[in-house]
Amino acid sequence: MSTLGAVSLSTKTGSICSLVEIQPNPSLDEVLSQLVPPREFTKARFDNYLPSQEFPSQAQAVAQSKHFINPPGIRGVFSRSKPQPIAGIYLDGGFGVGKTHLLAAIWHSFKGQKAFGSFLAYTSLIGLLGFADALKQLSNYELLCIDEFELDDPGDTMLMSRLLSELGSRGIRFAATSNTPPNALGQGRFAAKDFAREISAMADRFEIVSVDGEDYRHRPIDGHTKPIDESQLEATLKFKVAEGKKVAVDEFDELLSHLAKVHPSKFLKLIEGVDALVLTNAHVLTDQSAALRFVSLVDRLYESQVPLSSTGIGLTEVFSTEYLSGGYKKKYLRAISRIGSLTSSF
Repeated sequence: MSTLGAVSLSTKTGSICSLVEIQPNPSLDEVLSQLVPPREFTKARFDNYLPSQEFPSQAQAVAQSKHFINPPGIRGVFSRSKPQPIAGIYLDGGFGVGKTHLLAAIWHSFKGQKAFGSFLAYTSLIGLLGFADALKQLSNYELLCIDEFELDDPGDTMLMSRLLSELGSRGIRFAATSNTPPNALGQGRFAAKDFAREISAMADRFEIVSVDGEDYRHRPIDGHTKPIDESQLEATLKFKVAEGKKVAVDEFDELLSHLAKVHPSKFLKLIEGVDALVLTNAHVLTDQSAALRFVSLVDRLYESQVPLSSTGIGLTEVFSTEYLSGGYKKKYLRAISRIGSLTSSF
C-alpha cells in the first residue's frame, strides 16, 4: 500500500486493507470446508439450468447428469448381477455452455458425502498434505466434483489421474468438466479424447457427455480492461469505503512476492472477507512462475466474486504474447476472461 501515500481510510462499516499484511493459516478442516461450489453456483440446480432449443445436447446433458446421480438399481430378483454404476461423468464442451452449473447441480443433488473443487483446489490440497494424506482425506467422500480438469500440465494431470485411479478403486465416483479456453472453436472446444487418454485406466468407466452451444453470457473472448487513473484512485476508494466495502489495495509486485510465500490452498483464506481488490502499478509479467501464481489468485477471486481493478495497465494485459501462445495458454486465456468479468463488476 506504499503507493497510496496518505490514503488510509476506515469507517465503522468499510475499510482498506492489504493482502500483503495477511498471513493466512487455515486449519485442515477449513481447507476441506472450501470444497463446495463457488458462490455463483450455490443455487445451481437441474431445474434452473435452461437448455437451449438450438442445441439439443444441452437437454441431453441434463438427463445424463440426472441419470448419473440416480443410476438404475437391481432389475429383478433373478438378475445375475447388480448393474454397476458408472464411475464418473465428464461434461465436455465449449466455453460458457453451463458445464459448471450442471456440475454444481450434480453436487447439490447427490445425497452422500461429497466434495466440489476446481482442478487447482485438488492439486493444491495434494501439494499441501502430500499425496498419501490427501488420498486419506478425500477417501472420506463418496463423490468428487472436479471443475475444469486441466490437461496442459503433464505433472498435475498425471497426479490427478493417479488420484482418480486410487479413489476409484475404493468405489468413489467422479463428475468433471473440461477445461476449455474462451477462444476455442470447432472441435477445439472438446477435450474428451485427451481426457480419456490421461485417465486410461478408468476411461471405460466414465461417461462422456458433449455439451454444445454458445457462451450464454456472451462475454468477449479478448476483452481489454482499462486501469484506474492515479488521480481517480483516492476518490474511488473513498466511495467504496463509504459503501461499507472492505477493499484490499496492494502494489502488484509486492503482492506477487507475497503469493510466492503463501500456498495456493490458502488463497481463499487470504481473500476472505475482502469485497474488492485494487492492484497498483500493474505491468506485463516476465516471470512465468509469478504469472501462474497470479492466475491461481484470479481463479480464487473469481470463485469468491471479488471485483478487481488496477492502476498502471489493465490486468488483462499483464500476460505477454509469448505466454498466451505457450503451453499454459488455456490458463492465461481463462484468467483474462475472468479478469474481464471481475473488472466489469468493480
